[in-house]
Amino acid sequence: MTEVRCRKTDTLEGDDEEGEKRQTEPELQTQIVSEPSGGSGDDLGQKDGGEGDNGDHKEEEPTETTEIPVQRPKTTATSSGFLQRLLRVFFGCLAAVACGMLYAVYLSTYHDRKFWFSARQELERELTFQAGSGLYYYYYKHMLAAPSFERGFYELMVDNRTISGQTINAVERLSLYPELMTSFLYRVTGSQDVVEPIYFYIGAVFGLQAVYVTALFVCSWVMSGTWVAGMLAVAWYVIDRADTTKMDHAIPLRENWALPYFSCQVAALTGFLSNNISSATEMFCYLSMSATTFTFLLVWEHSHYVLFIQGLCLFLLDSFDLVPSRKMADIHKVYLSSLFLAYVFQFQNQTLLSSPLLSLLIGSMLARYFQQRMKMGPIVARVMKLFLHFHLVFSTGITFSYLVKKLLPVSDGDFILKFLEVKFGLNTTTDFVTNLLLCQERFQRPGEDLFLRLTQASVLPFYFLVLTVCLLSTLQTIYRRLSGQPMKTTHRLDDGRIGEQPEVVYHVFHTLIFGGLTLLFDGVKYLWTPYVCMFTAFGVCSPNLWMTVFRWLKLKSVHPVVLSLILSTAIPTIIGFSLWREYCPRVLAELSDLQEFYDSDTVELISWIRSQTPVAAVFAGSPQLLGTVKLCSGSAVTSLPLYSDMNLLRRSEDTYQVYAMRSAEEVYKILTSQKTSYVIIEESICTELKGCSIKDLLDVSNGHVVYDRGEVYSFSKHGRFCHEIKMNYSPYTNYFTRVFWNRSYHVYKVNSVISFQY
Repeated sequence: MTEVRCRKTDTLEGDDEEGEKRQTEPELQTQIVSEPSGGSGDDLGQKDGGEGDNGDHKEEEPTETTEIPVQRPKTTATSSGFLQRLLRVFFGCLAAVACGMLYAVYLSTYHDRKFWFSARQELERELTFQAGSGLYYYYYKHMLAAPSFERGFYELMVDNRTISGQTINAVERLSLYPELMTSFLYRVTGSQDVVEPIYFYIGAVFGLQAVYVTALFVCSWVMSGTWVAGMLAVAWYVIDRADTTKMDHAIPLRENWALPYFSCQVAALTGFLSNNISSATEMFCYLSMSATTFTFLLVWEHSHYVLFIQGLCLFLLDSFDLVPSRKMADIHKVYLSSLFLAYVFQFQNQTLLSSPLLSLLIGSMLARYFQQRMKMGPIVARVMKLFLHFHLVFSTGITFSYLVKKLLPVSDGDFILKFLEVKFGLNTTTDFVTNLLLCQERFQRPGEDLFLRLTQASVLPFYFLVLTVCLLSTLQTIYRRLSGQPMKTTHRLDDGRIGEQPEVVYHVFHTLIFGGLTLLFDGVKYLWTPYVCMFTAFGVCSPNLWMTVFRWLKLKSVHPVVLSLILSTAIPTIIGFSLWREYCPRVLAELSDLQEFYDSDTVELISWIRSQTPVAAVFAGSPQLLGTVKLCSGSAVTSLPLYSDMNLLRRSEDTYQVYAMRSAEEVYKILTSQKTSYVIIEESICTELKGCSIKDLLDVSNGHVVYDRGEVYSFSKHGRFCHEIKMNYSPYTNYFTRVFWNRSYHVYKVNSVISFQY
């Protein structure tokens, strides 16, 4: 019997990590090939000293063997695989950047068509900044008009030419870091001779929207493994533009500057949470997450609330032991360092010290220190420890926040609690500011048309499918972790456990919490809907999701791996083709449709202010109109269109008294206390009949109208000021003199010397 020893080299079909390990194996493999002189093939493969059929040991003469070195094509296969991955990454990045750039071009073209922007004069272009958002552009112009960047920055920190009778730090109060950065770039890049300031400003916003779309593309790509998901996410984002972005309403809004950074932060966090990444990639994601978290906190005053929701999602991941403790510690470092830097750069903003994000971090770290054995023991003990952990974290966080608010003069906390009480029907109030905020569309429940639009674009049905599968798989994973089963760090396609991927679990919690808030506040949809598009695109393009479903169904007739690969390619293709066929003509029609936006009455008003009023004049009116007046004329105003500053909201309430049932003397005293020179009365507010009108809110707040069991009782002895003053009789003519009027506006000068006429 001939003894043959063969060294077999297996070709493994695995992930990239196994491929990298195979690169380190020797390239030359040696096979021992026998040349037997006799014997049958049945003798091959016998062990050393093996037994024959009769059980006797036969001594064989040494068989001559020939050692033949066989060159296996490992280097070629490895190089081919690396080249394929490189090409896939290259074309994916190219597609992501192309989608972002095309979206920016689309926004720019649509904006120009909508407002005839390139054909307007400078004043008419500035008036296109709607809803008072042009106030931010005023400070950008101020920075460019200053003799130096340092001088302009100092003037904004001691600004006494914006709000009458007050010196404010405009950078802190209005979050003007976007304007500072944009004006600095405009100066240092020498763009003065290349592009007009207004085009550079809106171009920066459009560029950030391109970054926003690219980040959504990358996030969906990283989770699904195919950049087809990124293209589908971008397509849904553009189709549902009315619910994914506020760019159509007002360009300079803080959200339009901040949310692209948040999108980049979420993409970096997604990569950081993934298990199948190298140390270099993890460090890159960590640094990107750090930079974008700090920038997001810096440019938007409400960003710490958004990060609190994100921190809550990560807290759940850590509590259920779905993410390594090392990574959670690194994320806590990012949050704390970003909060500290934002606190310093925002001139010791005490709101950040009482923010729910910081309270959550403090509570979580203390609970971790005291509960080091929380993730050990049988399932019943772990569940009890988990409830104790939740109680400890939230009670510690609430206590910390309470102590900070008591020690520091943070004025917004109590108002937010009162606002939420009224919002959820736990209390009622006649306070004007609270009711005014409740009447804002962003704080109301979304209409059914939101879900109808998402359904028509096919994103909502697939979203529920993807969310259901991922949520059920996540619950299974949580049960396994509570039962003591270790969590896999490497995943194969045939495992069918999509809920064991930490980045997927994070996005499940992310979309659930933001979705719940969207059902309460319509404004949150601009945070939720973009990630609905991204999350849905990831799901339908991910073979892991379909493989999870097939494992549940125990599919045997067709190989589940093959079927999941087919579905993850076929379904996105069908969706993409249907979207292209239905919505591409609509998008092109929007670009070809020339709309006309021209507010002649406002142009006439601003032109009169520029030519007929002194530079030191102070104007009173609605905050939205005053933002436009400040932008186009530079005159001081009594209030600003900011809904996050309680002091400015109270000043706006005083100015709005011109629409209440107040006497001429009362209104005169209010306006003179604000050093008002001219008051602008808007016909649209004075004759407003819809619900939640300014007039109705003022009547309730002033006690002039009382609603009792469906009955309305009026107690004011004066007529409505905005109507009575137009009659041009005493005592109104004693205090005010009409100096300008058209169909929309009536401007009255506040007399410095009262002349009594009877």
